[in-house]
Amino acid sequence: MNVRAQISTVFHLDKCIGCHTCSVACKNVWTDRPGAEYMWWNNVETKPGTGYPLLWEDQEKHRGGWVVRDGNLRPRLQGRKRALGNIFYNPKLPGLDDYYEPWTYTYDDLFNTPAGDDQPTARPISAITGKPLEIKYGPNWDDDLGGSSEYAARDPNLGALTEEERRQLFSLERMVLFYLPRICNHCLSPSCVATCPAGAIYKRGEDGIVLVSQEKCRAWRMCVSGCPYKKVYYNWMTGKSEKCILCYPRLEAGQAPACFHSCVGRIRYMGVLLFDADRITEAASSPDDQLVQAQRDIILDPFDEAVARKAQQDGVSASMMEAARASPVYSFVKTYGLGLPLHPEFRVLPTLFYVPPLLPVVSSSSKEGFQDVSQEGLFTSLDNARIPIRFFASLFSAGNESVVTDVYRKLTAVRLYERAQKVKDVKPEDVSLALEAASLTSSQAEGIYRLSTLPTMKERFVIPSMSREGVAKRKASLGSERVWKPKRRR
Repeated sequence: MNVRAQISTVFHLDKCIGCHTCSVACKNVWTDRPGAEYMWWNNVETKPGTGYPLLWEDQEKHRGGWVVRDGNLRPRLQGRKRALGNIFYNPKLPGLDDYYEPWTYTYDDLFNTPAGDDQPTARPISAITGKPLEIKYGPNWDDDLGGSSEYAARDPNLGALTEEERRQLFSLERMVLFYLPRICNHCLSPSCVATCPAGAIYKRGEDGIVLVSQEKCRAWRMCVSGCPYKKVYYNWMTGKSEKCILCYPRLEAGQAPACFHSCVGRIRYMGVLLFDADRITEAASSPDDQLVQAQRDIILDPFDEAVARKAQQDGVSASMMEAARASPVYSFVKTYGLGLPLHPEFRVLPTLFYVPPLLPVVSSSSKEGFQDVSQEGLFTSLDNARIPIRFFASLFSAGNESVVTDVYRKLTAVRLYERAQKVKDVKPEDVSLALEAASLTSSQAEGIYRLSTLPTMKERFVIPSMSREGVAKRKASLGSERVWKPKRRR
């Protein structure tokens, strides 16, 4: 057992209102620079939709993440020989059209155009070439277009649905959407690290944050292709790759990242998870339907005395252990089993987890005008959901519908339990049946409710004290590497 501490996060999608405040905060802090105009380290997508960059989930096109070949993990992008052959030309890079050509406007024309009969306008021009530009696509271009044939219908996750389910999903009376905020996942087995020929990307051993060394980067851009989430960007002004750094300067000062701190819906949680690094490759190599459980299994119990002793031997600081014990991420992912990774089939073991959005509430009334608040009346059944369970399974469980179904049973049971407590219009037997089906006790339901709706900022963001000089000394004494490298099975 090799105990490693990882700064991990949870996004509660049921609370995201799609306001993009997180994206604006990140843009103002990190990417408001020449060459970074098109970068959105944090973006909010509408699902169903194609996302940003365009169709980033289609790995047949973009070739990111890992695959298992002959029992070994291999980068999907290419092997060493092909990497050498493509080092001066990477054929699998997203094009500028997949992002968007950054633009500005001819604002001077509004003030300096000679007087005439026509009202002057500020035309869009390319921020790269300075020439007039016809805008066709950009970040959040599919915002709120839940039923559009241009964007929503091209969502790769719809491939798991039947023709009838697709037809019903896009029928006007059933149209529905939800928001999916995305940042770098700071994965346990990051394929961007594995595909970088220059070794410029590394994973910090003390907290697991994935960073790009601007000194070592040689602009090969294999990392852009290798990341299955397309969260590494190339700065065309500096000739270096850049990505989300999880606001580590803020973390080292005890502050939450900018996107977390500014979140209006308070959907974001941050904490520490302890992982067994020796089992990372084994977990990433698991069959598709076992990937979620395999990742949960390598998360270690911070309250276990044996784990605590081994963590101390492996250089995990006392502040990290303290934060791991109070981590809301551990509660969501391990204790309650609600947090799910985004596209675990990419096999990078992301440390950003999502609580799926609750299925749309059914508002039905009886002939007497009273609302039906039974378990099947207040919430749509899983079999007749407006967004099919297969869609969420394609997003969060590599197609394993039982994993997603278990989460939704818990979410539904908690809401019925709380409605019975607050509104008192749900039958006790319905609550008991829901809790039993979800394998929850009343105390667990109360815990999920409080963690989801009533946490303070200190409960949402459990940030350990980070002493970099102490970490350096511990690593020197242990002789440990700062990069986590997955071991390939022989």
